[in-house]
Amino acid sequence: MEVDFSGIKVIGFDADDTLWVNETYFRETEEQFAELLENYETKNKIDQELFKVEMDNLNLYGYGIKGFVLSMIESALDLSNNTISQTTISQILDLGKKMIAHPVELLDGVEEVLEELKDKYRLIVLTKGDLLDQERKLEKSGLSEYFHHVEVLSDKKEHNYKNLLDHLDIHVKEFLMVGNSLRSDVLPILNIGAKAVHVPFHTTWAHEMVSQDEQVNDHLKLNSLRDILKYLNK
Repeated sequence: MEVDFSGIKVIGFDADDTLWVNETYFRETEEQFAELLENYETKNKIDQELFKVEMDNLNLYGYGIKGFVLSMIESALDLSNNTISQTTISQILDLGKKMIAHPVELLDGVEEVLEELKDKYRLIVLTKGDLLDQERKLEKSGLSEYFHHVEVLSDKKEHNYKNLLDHLDIHVKEFLMVGNSLRSDVLPILNIGAKAVHVPFHTTWAHEMVSQDEQVNDHLKLNSLRDILKYLNK
């Protein structure tokens, strides 16, 4: 599609599954969680119950590993009718700690893109999740030097973006958001009048999926983050 990024001055990057791998580790942990509970229910039922509990708890815990671990424990109690052993609870906690301690794996082309753009645009990170965990991942990533500002949002809806852009004195017409989620990184950005680039990740959390009716075409979709340089270096 034809795009015009000539007026862009600030570029916001999502973090998880845009700058580095994230969702893959959640899926792997769900597999291990299902194995721990295989004596109580089928894998399909365990997956469904965990997702339901996660959705019920989003308003309480928000996004991130810590809320995910609490939801796993609650699901284990529900599925076992409160008979789950202390040993299994400890194993679930260990799964969460392993996720938090996991090395940060940058996605292909990330550092090359940031290096190319850092002197031409104001670069910021706009992500959601647990503040401590996201700060830890950014530090481990070695990418901090590229960004003027880092914001960990409780959610990514229109008002979250608008309030932040107002706070940072960024005009909506001068802002471009880059991310892997249509629901969080593209649709709300288009709705407030800014521009967005969608770089899909091979694994998407069910909560971030959008229906066919919700999908739009007035944004740029790329196969790789590196491809954005073709449009920003014109």
